Amino acid sequence: MQIKEAAERLGITERMLRHYEKSGLMEARRSENGYRSYSAADLRRAARIRDFIATGFSTREVRAMAACLSDEGSGPCEGGIPQLLKKLEHIDRLSADLEAKREAILDRLAVLEKALSVSADEKGGAGSGMNTLVPGRGTGKPGRGLADLEPHASGR
Repeated sequence: MQIKEAAERLGITERMLRHYEKSGLMEARRSENGYRSYSAADLRRAARIRDFIATGFSTREVRAMAACLSDEGSGPCEGGIPQLLKKLEHIDRLSADLEAKREAILDRLAVLEKALSVSADEKGGAGSGMNTLVPGRGTGKPGRGLADLEPHASGR
């Protein structure tokens, strides 16, 4: 099948298929007229590449797992588990960093909200709507109220 149909079946663009080829992740055969031609095995390989990239692997990392991309052997690939574990550790580190940043912002938000509500109380404007500082509050969307911003069991 030609590139357009292959891309449609995979749910990616033709440009992505060409990128996979240019990155050395796969090699498409060419028909007599020079058009790329994809077999069922090529589609399975491209789907594996797409899935690895969608879960955060770079093309360089996927290339290092080339044995995991083909149908040959159809069993577990050599080196696949260590690569996946390494990526999982990386994602866990990123997740922990993001959570720490989120908590720092929530802590700062609580300080600001408290300072603004004290300031409003001093001016006689209690209930001045400062609750809108916390995302989701008063919007019907999930968010954290001021009571939820109390220090966490982790000592924060």
